[in-house]
Amino acid sequence: MIFWLAFKKYKIEKYEHCLYFIILAGLILRIFTSCDLYLHEWDERYHALVAKNLIDNPFKPMMYKSPLFQYDYKNWAANHIWVHKQPFPIYSMALSMLIFGKNVIALRIPSIILSTISIFSTYKIGQFLGSKKIGIIAAFLFSINGLIIEQTAGRVATDHIDVFFFSLVSLAVYFLFKHVKYNSYTSFILGSIITGLAILSKWLPALIVLPIWILFSINKHSTKKIIIDSILFMGIVTLIVIPWQFYISNNFPLEASWEYEYNKMHFFEALGQHGKPFYYHLNQMRIIFGELVYLPFIWLIYSTIRQKNKTSKLIVLTWIALPYIFFSFAATKMQGYILLCAPAIFIMIAMFFEHIQNYRSRNRIIISLISILLLILPIRFSIERIKPFSIKERKQNWITELKKIEENELSNKMVIFNCKNPIESMFHSDVVAYEIIPDKETLEKIRSEGYQIYLDNNKTLPKDLENLEFIKYIKLTGPNTR
Repeated sequence: MIFWLAFKKYKIEKYEHCLYFIILAGLILRIFTSCDLYLHEWDERYHALVAKNLIDNPFKPMMYKSPLFQYDYKNWAANHIWVHKQPFPIYSMALSMLIFGKNVIALRIPSIILSTISIFSTYKIGQFLGSKKIGIIAAFLFSINGLIIEQTAGRVATDHIDVFFFSLVSLAVYFLFKHVKYNSYTSFILGSIITGLAILSKWLPALIVLPIWILFSINKHSTKKIIIDSILFMGIVTLIVIPWQFYISNNFPLEASWEYEYNKMHFFEALGQHGKPFYYHLNQMRIIFGELVYLPFIWLIYSTIRQKNKTSKLIVLTWIALPYIFFSFAATKMQGYILLCAPAIFIMIAMFFEHIQNYRSRNRIIISLISILLLILPIRFSIERIKPFSIKERKQNWITELKKIEENELSNKMVIFNCKNPIESMFHSDVVAYEIIPDKETLEKIRSEGYQIYLDNNKTLPKDLENLEFIKYIKLTGPNTR
């Protein structure tokens, strides 16, 4: 209904009013999808636990706050000190939970806010590069994109980290464009700071902002001014980025050194199950943005090469092409990586949509069909991903069981072994949890350290543990257990 109101405003060219309705509807979709009252398996649960632990110790990012065993500092999914990701998203989630409570909705609030703001920034960038109409169509496509909404809700891999990343990149571009348009150094400083925060979300690909901004400046500022502004920009970005790198390198040198190396490995090695063919991202483009996306992509390349006054198209093409080329050559590939250029792809589709309307009088049926499909196909994918009309279980009973056990437990030191969901358990409670079952001697040692030991009785247990009186048994089950 809200999108229908937006469409009515669009038809009478009241684009600002249309934008308000699009932002409101996009926000509702994001809130609706984010209302799962449990953590999702990849990668939200890990980010959530580290963020929760930061509340109690903000200068020491940790996965296992109280590790009971030797751990491999290279294993980001089960180690102690956790610097696997840059800090800004994790600290933002921690701040949100400090304000609103340690729960999954509070965890997702920063992503919901940033993802919704990005609808606005996409509109403004589209307006700068084309027209209000182009901005509105791009903003609509951003507001309903299924993968973006799923990532905002933490339902798919790379989740909130990528939401922060592409949102901050689009905001930085908006403020830097505003600086060029209105010679606003407040906007310049904001754009530079936000670029630094984007790097502190998912590292150096955020510097895509620099060539995009320079291209936008070329016909509006002198070469001398562009060079001076670029130096100032890099200076501000460096001041934002370097302190964290210095801090972790000095305080957690083993972990920091390994994570920098691990980041480089993504380009040269297929990590985990993420080794994909070179054309993976181009193939995924149709799934993320609609099957007809190749049509405006080909048009954009052709018109950038052949047409005069093509600066706007060159900016959009650069924003799309550089990440696609880089991540296509990288050995490790995941669908979320490419959302860095999502605003540009939506603007490209909007530009093409506006362009083909000029040929409607000659090819009315074909142009109308293409126009409808450019919008309908992304809507279909959005419905398939967020499933707004299906009944979904929003909570897991095992979480309630765990909290009750913790409340009734006299000991303030509680550990669960053989746990199906160790990371989630440590987020929803203050227990220590492991998937393993230690031997009898290890259990006795842990008991002597004051821990009340629980075994999750979800499968047959070793016989030599059955008669240990200090062990208590629980059975935690749930639809999301592995």
